[in-house]
Amino acid sequence: MSWGTELWDQFDNLEKHTQWGIDILEKYIKFVKERTEIELSYAKQLRNLSKKYQPKKNSKEEEEYRYTACKAFLATLNEMNDYAGQHEVIAENMTSQIIAELVRYVQELKQERKSHFHDGRKAQQHIETCWKQLESSKRRFERDCKEADRAQQYFEKMDADINVTKADVEKARQQAQARHQMAEESKTDYSSILQKFNHEQHEYYHTHIPNIFQKIQEMEERRIVRMGESVKTYAELDRQVIPIIGKCLDGIVKAAESIDPKNDSQLVVEAYKSGFEPPGDIEFEDYTQPMKRTVSDNSLSNSRGEGKSELKFGGKSKGKLWPFIKKNKGATPEDFSNLPPEQRRKKLQQKVDELNKEIQKEMDQRDAITKMKDVYLKNPQMGDSASLGHKLGEVSQNIEKLRLETQKFEAWLAEVEGRLPARSDQARRQSGMYEAQNAPSVNNCAQDRESSPDGSYTEEQSQESEVKVLATDFDDEFDDEEPLPAIGTCKALYTFEGQNEGTISVVEGETLFVIEEDKGDGWTRIRRNEDEEGYVPTSYVEVYLDKNAKGAKTYI
Repeated sequence: MSWGTELWDQFDNLEKHTQWGIDILEKYIKFVKERTEIELSYAKQLRNLSKKYQPKKNSKEEEEYRYTACKAFLATLNEMNDYAGQHEVIAENMTSQIIAELVRYVQELKQERKSHFHDGRKAQQHIETCWKQLESSKRRFERDCKEADRAQQYFEKMDADINVTKADVEKARQQAQARHQMAEESKTDYSSILQKFNHEQHEYYHTHIPNIFQKIQEMEERRIVRMGESVKTYAELDRQVIPIIGKCLDGIVKAAESIDPKNDSQLVVEAYKSGFEPPGDIEFEDYTQPMKRTVSDNSLSNSRGEGKSELKFGGKSKGKLWPFIKKNKGATPEDFSNLPPEQRRKKLQQKVDELNKEIQKEMDQRDAITKMKDVYLKNPQMGDSASLGHKLGEVSQNIEKLRLETQKFEAWLAEVEGRLPARSDQARRQSGMYEAQNAPSVNNCAQDRESSPDGSYTEEQSQESEVKVLATDFDDEFDDEEPLPAIGTCKALYTFEGQNEGTISVVEGETLFVIEEDKGDGWTRIRRNEDEEGYVPTSYVEVYLDKNAKGAKTYI
């Protein structure tokens, strides 16, 4: 099958068909280009989506990603970022391996097509010129033959006429002969041109056109093959990223399988555990006895004596009502004493770790400056070693400050963990510094005695008023409530100024009675005499509990 033999007379249709083939190729290029734009847009949107849901640095949201479920979500975001990268790879490869190659090929194809059809038109013009020459010689031969016939007829007429002179007859004869000679010459010329035309026509239809059309056919077939290869490449480029995309999806599945609900539950415990014990049962208070009543350790309105309901609530109620008290939104003390023991321990440990990192950073800087100073001493032309002395001094001072700060927080941490039964002189000095700097915070903690599960305190008037009413109603009727029994004694290690309601002032070395031990909130209830009792920080006293007292635990 050859276009040169089968389509020898379809020059114009072949010209249209080959142009259509180029149009199809350009349409395919446009399709791939739009596909790459979609891939890039999709990748960009995926990256933006992943970035949008990434946890913010140094925020509470970042802390939430300790949970395995959140870690799985974070892994999904990271994998989606890599997933987006594979779509960018698809777009990049399609641009370089399909679009760029086809654009260059189309330009070459257009030039080749133009050359082939130029040769075809040139051959057409040549055969048309030969045809015109043939037609011209043919018409001339026909004209000369007619002229020769008319000249012959005129001669014969003159020769038959007796009235015509002999000279006129001779002249007519010569004219006829001349016309016949011209006709013969035209015949010879026509015959020669006809032979030449037939030869050119044979070459045109059996050699030139078949060759040109064959080249056009080969060109068109190469175009078809090239487009087929591009379509195959289109699929292969997609297929190449499937393994990597599969790994991204496998990563998401692995992250999902790593979710551990038990671990997350334990993290919730670690995050919110207060360290307090739940409140005990509320004892029955028999108000049918007019003279005496036993006050429950867990009474909602544990107010006794002389109508001091406000003092008792402002101080410390035996009944722990933490689940029902709102959180105080005031300033956080430096030693995190507003937090429950467990949360306070975590915060202090975190602070110690941060300070140790800062110390290590400063020490690294000091070592670097020291090395640089040594270099300057050995090579004075590189710099002045004296200029580094001031900087080295500043770094050393920073290290000393950070170490003192670390020791202070380590002392508080040791107290929380129960590793310091009695304070050292250094801890005492640090505690004194802390008391001087944070007296308002300590007093506020003492004043707002009732604490919530997270150890924060409240000054909510609605809660206070409610308990005041309960306390006042019963204090009007019962003024002779028996005082709480002493469960041990304590010795004041430091002077404490109890300036807030519910607290009591003590002097270093003073011995007092313990009527309520520390419940885990950092405060101990003591009594000096029948009229003076209140709360002091547990760390300010050394407690000696009576082993025979009910529920007493000895810690010194």
